[in-house]
Amino acid sequence: MRTVRQLLESKGPDVHAIGPDAAVIDAIRQMAEKGIGALVVLEPDGRLAGVVSERDYARKIVLAGRSSRYTPVRDNMSAEVVTVRLEDQAEACMQLVTDRRIRHLPVVEGGRVVGVVSIGDLVKAVIEEQQLELEHLQRYITS
Repeated sequence: MRTVRQLLESKGPDVHAIGPDAAVIDAIRQMAEKGIGALVVLEPDGRLAGVVSERDYARKIVLAGRSSRYTPVRDNMSAEVVTVRLEDQAEACMQLVTDRRIRHLPVVEGGRVVGVVSIGDLVKAVIEEQQLELEHLQRYITS
């Protein structure tokens, strides 16, 4: 099974982030522009403060009748963030997102966010791994 490092090498290590004092509307705009479902929230010193997602927006802003223009990201983000390391296996990450019912895992090395792995990245990796295994089995059977 592939590691988080290998996943980031294939997808790229881009980390899309926003500060905790930015307005939620700015986070939503950035997600729309980038075609992503979440942003890492970083303190000015680069420390991970949380993750803000479209799901957070729907539940904590829209359903609560709050203003995305005047609400800071810190009031909308998920502050209890599950993180992974570059050495972690994709399969273990898949178990994490399944068990914790989350969709994004910031990758942290040396106290810094170096990437983000989404549930989509993990599903793709698992499917690719299963396809390779199937091809190996088919070759074994036919040889």
